[in-house]
Amino acid sequence: MCYVTSTELKNNLSYYLELSNKEDIFVTKNNNVISVITNVDSHRMALLKKARGAFGTFDVDYKEALGEEIIKKHVHSR
Repeated sequence: MCYVTSTELKNNLSYYLELSNKEDIFVTKNNNVISVITNVDSHRMALLKKARGAFGTFDVDYKEALGEEIIKKHVHSR
């Protein structure tokens, strides 16, 4: 977790964007956090893990599930 002023962020944007791949960047202005820059993939994975935990543990074969869905659509379209 890193805190940076909005001015510092503006002056070194590419550095902080690269750093956001490793940790969240909290942008401050007048000593108040005004924004957070985070890695989208890590955020999505955290949400996925949280949602998966709500439904219990199970394994899904996504290729198999997709294949069954395609078969269902093909059969119903006849």
